[in-house]
Amino acid sequence: MLKVVILGSAAGGAVPQWNCTCSVCAAAWADPGLRNTQVSVAVSADGGRNWFLINASPDIRQQILQTPCLHPKGALRGSPIAGVIVTNAEIDAIAGLLSLREGAAFGLYAHARVLQVLAANPVFDVLKRDLVPRIAMEVDRVFEPLLPGGAASGLRVEAFAVRGKPAWYIEDAGADAGDTIGLKLSTAGGDAAFFIAACAEVTPDLCARLEGAKLVLFDGTLWCDDEMIRAGLGRKTGRAMGHVPMSGAGGAMAALAGVTIARRVFVHINNSNPALLPGSAARRAVLDAGWHIAAPSEEFGL
Repeated sequence: MLKVVILGSAAGGAVPQWNCTCSVCAAAWADPGLRNTQVSVAVSADGGRNWFLINASPDIRQQILQTPCLHPKGALRGSPIAGVIVTNAEIDAIAGLLSLREGAAFGLYAHARVLQVLAANPVFDVLKRDLVPRIAMEVDRVFEPLLPGGAASGLRVEAFAVRGKPAWYIEDAGADAGDTIGLKLSTAGGDAAFFIAACAEVTPDLCARLEGAKLVLFDGTLWCDDEMIRAGLGRKTGRAMGHVPMSGAGGAMAALAGVTIARRVFVHINNSNPALLPGSAARRAVLDAGWHIAAPSEEFGL
C-alpha cells in the first residue's frame, strides 16, 4: 500500500509569511490553527518503514519534528528518510536540502535541469556526494528509487512535464522541459497518486493522464488569476508565475471537472488565497466542487 503524508501545503513563504498582514496572514498570526508550512509530502511503499520526501521545503526540520514516522530510530545517525525527489528548482523545493547535511545517506532525485542548478551553487556541496548521490530523472520513464545500500524501495515514480516556467531566479536562462514536472507515484500493481505542485495550464494531455486517478495533489496557489495584483502583493498574474488558478474559466476546478478522480486535493496554496479561510465563499466553492484543502500531517492511503 502507498502511504502519503502531507508535511506542509502552503506556497513559498508559508502561512503566515514573515512580513505579511494580508487578510489570511492576519488570521494566521492570530490563530495558530491556520498556520501552514511550505509544501512537501512524504511517501512510503513499504508500510512506513522507509520514506521519500517530495521536495525539501525550507521548513523541513519543523516538518520532520511534527511527523513521528520521520523521526530517527535505531542507529546513532540514521533516518527513515531514504530519498528526496525534487520537482523544480524553486526555493521552496530545494532550500530544505541544506538542513539534511548531517551525514545521513539518502538519494537525491531531480530532473537534469534542477541538478544543474544545484551543481552551479557550491553551497549544496555540503551534501557529500558519496552519501547523497544525485540521480537524474527522465520524463515519461518509470523508475524505482533505491534505499541507501541499494535495496528496492517498492516505490514506482514517473516524472512528466507540465506547463510551467523556470524558477524566478533563473528566468533569464530561458525555459527548459525540466523546469516544472509532475509525479505519478505508485507501487507495483497498486493505485497511483499524482503530485503536481506547479502547473500553468490544464491541457487535454494532462486530463487524460489523470483520468481514473485515486489521489491527485494539485497546484492550488491562487484562487483567481489576478489575485496578487488585486491584493497589492505583486504585479504578475498567476499564470504568468506558472500557476493556474483554482477558479474561473480554465481554472483547475473547471478544467478537471470532467476527469474521474477519486480524491482531488489542493496543495501549494498561497497566503493570498481566500480558500485557506474556513467559512469563506472560496472555501465553500472548493468543497462544493469536490475538492479538499490539504492540511499538515494529513495522511492518505492507497
